[in-house]
Amino acid sequence: MTAIARTGTGWRGLAALVCGALAAGGLTAAGVSALGPGAAEASSHREAPLISGQPQYDNTDVYAFVSPDKPDTTTLVANWIPFEEPAGGPNFYLYPEDARYDIHVDSDGDAQGDLIYRWTFDTKVKNKDTFLYNTDQVTSLDDPDLNITQTYDIDLLKLDDQKIVSTKKIADDLPVAPSNVGRASMPDYKKLRDQAVRQVSGGGTSYVGQADDPFFLDLRVFDLLYGGNLSEVGRDTLKGYNVNTVALQVPSADLRRSAKQPTVGIWSTTQRKNAQGDWTQVSRLGNPLVNEVVVPLRDKDRFNASSPWKDADFLTYVQRPELARLLEKIYGIKAADEPRKDLVSVFLTGVKGLNQPPGVRPAEALRLNTSVKPSADPKRLGVLDGDNAGFPNGRRLTDDVVDIELQAVAGELVGNKNDLGDAVNANDQAFGGTFPYLALPTAGSRGPLAGKGGQDGKDSASGSSARDALVGGSFERATPADGTDDAVLIGSAAAGAAGVLLVGLGLLWWRRRGRAT
Repeated sequence: MTAIARTGTGWRGLAALVCGALAAGGLTAAGVSALGPGAAEASSHREAPLISGQPQYDNTDVYAFVSPDKPDTTTLVANWIPFEEPAGGPNFYLYPEDARYDIHVDSDGDAQGDLIYRWTFDTKVKNKDTFLYNTDQVTSLDDPDLNITQTYDIDLLKLDDQKIVSTKKIADDLPVAPSNVGRASMPDYKKLRDQAVRQVSGGGTSYVGQADDPFFLDLRVFDLLYGGNLSEVGRDTLKGYNVNTVALQVPSADLRRSAKQPTVGIWSTTQRKNAQGDWTQVSRLGNPLVNEVVVPLRDKDRFNASSPWKDADFLTYVQRPELARLLEKIYGIKAADEPRKDLVSVFLTGVKGLNQPPGVRPAEALRLNTSVKPSADPKRLGVLDGDNAGFPNGRRLTDDVVDIELQAVAGELVGNKNDLGDAVNANDQAFGGTFPYLALPTAGSRGPLAGKGGQDGKDSASGSSARDALVGGSFERATPADGTDDAVLIGSAAAGAAGVLLVGLGLLWWRRRGRAT
């Protein structure tokens, strides 16, 4: 006991060694994390206090559009898990087994779902004695080296007066495309993507797996609306991040009430099973940015747990939008007169003569007129630019919903002409021309390479690269096209090992000093 009760000098010396050792490994690790994009908020990315801590259940965006290459079908896309850092291993991005991902379809405008497409998931681990997501190169979805695999089911529920009247399984045990770990692990991710596109019962097509986040915008809107002087615009904050997606293409006739009533309402929800085994709705999304910039803090969680049938509870936030008042305060753009009937049509009822169903009950949902043919030349501003196949008539991947909604809130539809926008007009990656249309996910191996003879393939001042310094210039290994930032990782590991050694030496010194006293 006497040795423990010694003066603080020895402890301080040991603490200094420990801190120095930890710093030796930590500085390099910090350099790695600094390379990645920072956290933020987006369409429905971390939009409410409770769901921001539950990313697997956080529904980020919903899209619904008439398929451009198959105009007799409608494509539904919903994304989860915001801000997926591509290199975020070893625990990459899994679909939760205790969740139901639902896409709801209202075919008659009464704010009640008539159909629900429901995704549920199952996870299998081949080898629990390794930390690796994949134990070697993965070239197919059934590759034995893909250590963690997932499958999914899709159930089609039909409802009447909000009660389930029938359930049909349209997909059973289909494979999920994995997280894109990197080019060394998955040299041909498109092949894996293609293998995950499957036919489902009833003539539909499905894809479930990782994708590039298709939402594009500058999120510095939350810094006093782009810095208070429009200086903070033009940077796609979501560039380089991925999401987990579910995509389903089905005959439009399966969704709508009839050819004479072709408009449907679309929204998504997440249900999570609680400790008692009951299901609770924790996320909800229809139109983009509603729960971010329309619903105030006090009601964000309540909105996520609510149903469109009860959206009269939130009507005042649409009719008297805070954002319009902020635009007037910060930029002097006079707010339109309230109550805002124009915004009610954009967000709640659909536009009369375009996508407003007869006898519509106001509700927050995407309204898609499935009889409007795809545009041969899509306009990013959709209906505002005369393209009736775009937002707010459904939502296509290319629709610039931030600029559209900013201009609408500033009064574009009631005579206050403006060109507001965030100067991010398109996604950083091109979308595809066939299902599932989404861009491939960014690989975890992105970033500069440590080339032989110099950093990034160029001669360094010392004439040797970081990799050569670590392995004595004797190691040759084939590297994928975009490679991996292995020099940083190995450097971090080496620094960490040095730190452990310093800790051990410090402990040995302290114990010997204790015996001497």
